[in-house]
Amino acid sequence: MRGNDAIHLGLMLLALAAAYLVPFELLLLAYVVLGPAHYFTEISWLHDRSYYLPHRGIAVALAIVAVVAALIDNASWFGFAMWGALIVCAMLAATTSAVESMLLFMAAIALSAIMYSSGSSLAVIGILIPTLVHVSLFTLIFMVLGAYRSGSRVQATLVVVYLAAIATILLLPQTAEIRIASFARVGQDYFGNVGPALGRLFGVPGLVLDTRLTSLLAFVYTYHYLNWFIKADVIRWTEVPKARLAAMAAASAASTALYFYDYAFGFTFLLALSLIHILLEFPLDSLALRQLGAAIQGSARGWHAARTATAAPRSRPASSTASKRAKQSR
Repeated sequence: MRGNDAIHLGLMLLALAAAYLVPFELLLLAYVVLGPAHYFTEISWLHDRSYYLPHRGIAVALAIVAVVAALIDNASWFGFAMWGALIVCAMLAATTSAVESMLLFMAAIALSAIMYSSGSSLAVIGILIPTLVHVSLFTLIFMVLGAYRSGSRVQATLVVVYLAAIATILLLPQTAEIRIASFARVGQDYFGNVGPALGRLFGVPGLVLDTRLTSLLAFVYTYHYLNWFIKADVIRWTEVPKARLAAMAAASAASTALYFYDYAFGFTFLLALSLIHILLEFPLDSLALRQLGAAIQGSARGWHAARTATAAPRSRPASSTASKRAKQSR
């Protein structure tokens, strides 16, 4: 196991243990302290790669959409903004032809119509995309894709441990007490709508932000941020001018301080900053999803070809057949 993989595993287990012991406190501290540092550094990294978009001007439009969405009170319109931005980014970054773009657009229109007809589906999408879908599902996709590309069994094991950690939290709920009541109240303000959204999605009435769901969010958020920071030597997000790195450190510290200085304004600012980084990451997320699909398809074809080759009857060598015929004619 490489040193980085050992650190990776250690941080994942540490996040799991903390999510069990202090879920309410961990969730808020991860979001308020680790979150801004992640947002600024990832936006910087994406900027150097043109946000995986054909034109950087599109990124400006996405940032504006994110800021406007942060101010929207209507859950359905917020969901429409998130869903629409994701589809547009997928069309721009993950399709390779006009035909693919058109097919994706038609499928999106059909799904949008279904969600609109079901009433609350757009609101559910709006809640889950910037939370569990972004911090957990897409994190898992990048982990699986990295393990596939590297062919590393250790990285594949990390994927299994990550899934096992989530299953442990869901199947073995903890009984952690709230040590800082104000943190729990603020966590309810930020993530209180995730429980009902999951309840509507899976048909589980009365699902709320209880200890188990809070522990899940605390774990996936904390690991999502830590996973970004420990990949510095892989994706090289630290390889920027020192002045920019210092500016990012100052901006992230100021964002955290702003939250504790003025909760209402800090809440709005962090929400807008979080949504900006999420929407700017949509093109990369869409591209990764396409690449993972291609990898799965390629592996399935290889497995089928190998199975076919193994099952095919072996033909006898010509020399062996001729020899047997010669013996029979004697």
